Amino acid sequence: MNLILLGAPGAGKGTQAEMICEKRNIPAISTGNIIREALKNGTELGLKAKSFMDSGALVPDEVVIAIIKERLAQDDCKNGFILDGFPRTVPQAEALDKMGVRIDKVIDIEVADEKIELRLSGRRVCEKCGASYHVLYKPSVNDTDCAKCDGKLIIRKDDQPETIRERLKVYHDQTEPLKDYYEKTGKLTVVEGQEEVADTTKLTFAALEA
Repeated sequence: MNLILLGAPGAGKGTQAEMICEKRNIPAISTGNIIREALKNGTELGLKAKSFMDSGALVPDEVVIAIIKERLAQDDCKNGFILDGFPRTVPQAEALDKMGVRIDKVIDIEVADEKIELRLSGRRVCEKCGASYHVLYKPSVNDTDCAKCDGKLIIRKDDQPETIRERLKVYHDQTEPLKDYYEKTGKLTVVEGQEEVADTTKLTFAALEA
């Protein structure tokens, strides 16, 4: 099964991608990861992406799409794949179609903005060992120190309230239109994100079987 996972930052796409990956034995492909992999391996496309990143510019669609195409041609994608974080825009979805990539299902995980803000702004990360906590869902012994190594807990820039609001705005402006795009093809299924991860997973797998 060739699958796309949609959803705002913090909606839980990455977690659900891992669950599907485990159960279905198909790779979860995150744009960020494959660009990092291409950079690390020094591929021609990786070096092209690096030249944009070094100048602080966004990697253009044609380079991202070429890197995705290269990745989807690998053996482990023969029985299917999960795209997490791609496409981000309607032009990217159109490019994917032009490439001849068959998509069987698109699952959109819906979580209200205020819940996402609560989820993300409550995250804390240990600056020493990288362990992650949440002030509500997974607190440390206290709010300032890591329970594993006594390192200081910090709020990442991505988890600052103003950054979260900006990321959500970009998502609503640029990525949300994909719901209409895929709804027209009859491939879109909406899953309401639940408080418990296991409950969202149950709904996601039900959507896959439908």
